[in-house]
Amino acid sequence: MKNANNLLIGAVLSLTTLLPLSAMAQATVDASKPAALAAASMTDGEVRKIDKDAGKITIKHGDIKHLEMPGMTMVFNAKDKLLLDKVQVGDKIRFMVVSEGGKMFVTSIEPAK
Repeated sequence: MKNANNLLIGAVLSLTTLLPLSAMAQATVDASKPAALAAASMTDGEVRKIDKDAGKITIKHGDIKHLEMPGMTMVFNAKDKLLLDKVQVGDKIRFMVVSEGGKMFVTSIEPAK
């Protein structure tokens, strides 16, 4: 019984020693997530149609990883209609899209590099 108690105490002390290291490792991963998410959130695409009056843009795009959406051609709402002034039909772009209330909104558009 004494050996079992010593083993249990040793295990608890070992875990107690490792917890701060685990917390530091987790903090490092968490600190890098926003940058990784931002990079992963930009999606490559090609502008197929622009409807400035309706504030909509049709984009043929690759996988939208952060939304787990496969590549396809679809119509998006522009969060700000001024975004549509930055592009023309046929432009290769990188764009950011978010889902709000079941609708997809383009929040950022930049020329593809």
